[in-house]
Amino acid sequence: QMQEYIGEDSPIIAKGDGVYLYDVDGTRYLDGVSSLWVTVHGHRHPVLNQAIKDQLDQIAHSTLLGLSNVPSVLLAKKLVEITPPGLCKVFYSDNGSTAVEVAVKMAYQYWQLQGKRAKTKFVKLEEAYHGDTIGSVSVGGIGLFHQIFARLLFPTYTAPAPHCYRCLNREACEMQCLDAMEEILQNNGGEIAAVVMEPLIQGAAGMIVHPPGFFSRVRELASQYGVFLIVDEVATGFGRTGKMFACDHEGVSPDFLCLAKGITGGYLPLAATLTTEKIFNQFMGSYGELKAFFHGHTYTGNPLACAAALANLETFDKEDTLTGLQEKISHLEVSLNERFAPHPHIGDVRQRGFMVGLELVRDRTSGEPYPTAERVGHKVIKEARRLGAILRPLGNVIVLMPPLATTIQELEELLEITYQAIDKVTRGPSVEAHA
Repeated sequence: QMQEYIGEDSPIIAKGDGVYLYDVDGTRYLDGVSSLWVTVHGHRHPVLNQAIKDQLDQIAHSTLLGLSNVPSVLLAKKLVEITPPGLCKVFYSDNGSTAVEVAVKMAYQYWQLQGKRAKTKFVKLEEAYHGDTIGSVSVGGIGLFHQIFARLLFPTYTAPAPHCYRCLNREACEMQCLDAMEEILQNNGGEIAAVVMEPLIQGAAGMIVHPPGFFSRVRELASQYGVFLIVDEVATGFGRTGKMFACDHEGVSPDFLCLAKGITGGYLPLAATLTTEKIFNQFMGSYGELKAFFHGHTYTGNPLACAAALANLETFDKEDTLTGLQEKISHLEVSLNERFAPHPHIGDVRQRGFMVGLELVRDRTSGEPYPTAERVGHKVIKEARRLGAILRPLGNVIVLMPPLATTIQELEELLEITYQAIDKVTRGPSVEAHA
């Protein structure tokens, strides 16, 4: 809230080095959220730095409207090689919202071109977040962010999210939450263009981790009832879950794959929407048929960003990033379970790879949340900042998503700061007085 923000002494970041940020006063902070989930190999990585410098000696930008450029071609080829089978066409944009917007519009137009004019609706999950453009908001489900825009949005079907911590059937889970998804598709498949979802973990919803098999079952249902599956890997892509893409964990090949954030290693804005030959071919035709996908962005396929993305993927290979990440994920899991899980004001510890959500509660036994007005999450990140780490809360959920390059020693430093901040705020007089 700007009324409060302007009264705070917020750091002004001047530089970065590895997994650390430095403000204009020289204070050092651990980058505990990868500068909003984008930094992969750390700040000022020499390979990425050099790639951008080399590209600047060639050209900074050239439109993809009727032309192409070398880095965009090479990157498209590489993305097709590393993403799930069947995804062979790449459409560039510049951020996660637009990557999803492209997929939504493309799925919609596909069915219109097929003559199935009734297929205009989309299915989303509760508490979904896919960005802040009107189309991506329409397939999102976080009312706190977007309810005020409700009359601008197109109607959608909403299926339950598998929020295991708050599930009444948690002890006898047979993924009953999927029953509602199937019912929606069974009863309305003729008017549904696609299901849109984040795979394995819903980030902005508070790091809601889906139970094993949920994602692959949604893929099966979408295929069974003749609708597309749009997978938003903006947050989960490029190693965050322990594999290059979350799709890889359950062998899912979607009809559309949306990428952004970590695609350039956290250096420059870039997004890509990948799709299949089948969908691409539906848009083929003579000029007079007007089958073209009339959608474009000024900086689509920007050469500097694509060069950074290529260097990012090269670094994954040369440094064997994903292999080295496994030990750190295991270390993180043990530390969270042994130290954080027993804390009296941490109701749930959620982790998938290097993505962590710590849900703060007033009462651990009942799961009673802290009232929003107390801003407990915000107080924790302010305390963490004082102790030397940059974090971001999602309401009462403290998010940890450090760069993949973080060492175990740096990870321990981050965990220690986070624990101290949570403990001081939740056990302090300002919070305990309400207990």
